[in-house]
Amino acid sequence: MNMMRALLRNEDGATAIEYGLIAALIAVAVMTTVSGLGSQLNTTFQKTSSRLQAANA
Repeated sequence: MNMMRALLRNEDGATAIEYGLIAALIAVAVMTTVSGLGSQLNTTFQKTSSRLQAANA
């Protein structure tokens, strides 16, 4: 009976799940940010490339 009470009071698993959820949310935020920045960088490099080609023509 004492073992069952100890298992019910044990919160180690819940803490690990909470940390996992926090890590997942941070990963999603980072991926979203990097994706947005990647698109902006691609646009910037495209503009730079076209201007350099026009200048060399």
